[in-house]
Amino acid sequence: MFKGSIVAIVTPFANGKLDQKALESLVDWHIEQGTDGFVPCGTTGESPTLTEAEHERVVEICIAGAKGRVPVIAGAGSNNTEHAIALARFAKRAGADGILVVSPYYNKPTQEGLYRHFKAIHDAADLPLVIYNIPGRSIVDISVETMARLAKLPNIVGVKDATSDLVRPIRTRLAVGPEFCQLSGEDGTALPFLAAGGHGCISVTANVAPKLCADMQRAWREGNLKAAMALQDRLMPLHGAMFCETSPGPVKYAMSLIGKCSPELRLPLCEIAEASKQKVQAAMKQVGLAG
Repeated sequence: MFKGSIVAIVTPFANGKLDQKALESLVDWHIEQGTDGFVPCGTTGESPTLTEAEHERVVEICIAGAKGRVPVIAGAGSNNTEHAIALARFAKRAGADGILVVSPYYNKPTQEGLYRHFKAIHDAADLPLVIYNIPGRSIVDISVETMARLAKLPNIVGVKDATSDLVRPIRTRLAVGPEFCQLSGEDGTALPFLAAGGHGCISVTANVAPKLCADMQRAWREGNLKAAMALQDRLMPLHGAMFCETSPGPVKYAMSLIGKCSPELRLPLCEIAEASKQKVQAAMKQVGLAG
């Protein structure tokens, strides 16, 4: 259902406010560059620090800018199930093509609790639902067995897998079937994830290098492994730099270098260190995105 290079789009700020014009411009730029889809209001979009009104406006801008040309999978995650349901219902009203729902962070639910959380959201919102499994941020890991159980629900269509475990997509494919949409949540594993049965990547790096990320995914789909590997090798320094500090600090700084948005973040995230800026600058230069 969802495939290719899907950008986990940043939320641009200017003087503490949502920069709507910058976001509109970013959406247009991504379409021009070949991005295959958008995820607004995810981790990279600093969803924890957005107000309800800002969250809704970011989703609306992405949907309006995409104009149905590529899917918009709206972030609808929360560690409060009722709040996640409210976000999912808004996404449906706004015209999103799907929702991305992260595993509940901080609460540390059991596998049964995880199942009931996702099922409640599934039952409340008539939209394709992609589960976001990111143990590094949420502490809990959704097991393959629980994923297989959830995949039996008709609108649970896939997973964003940020475990960095390249055996996981194989085990999930064998347990659930090849049609279950598996998207890497780690840029550095994007190509090997495809080889393990994946369908694409929800990408941080695509914020600053959308064409390169989209071209790599397209080369794989066309069976041009040599080109895909060459693009992966070219992108690897940038992938590393984008996570030299907590995302989206580095990627927002990288985008500021090419004039796409301010590097501004919201607390508790703050401006990246000078050493990190130098790493980002060096990677941008190495990849050919900045002089």
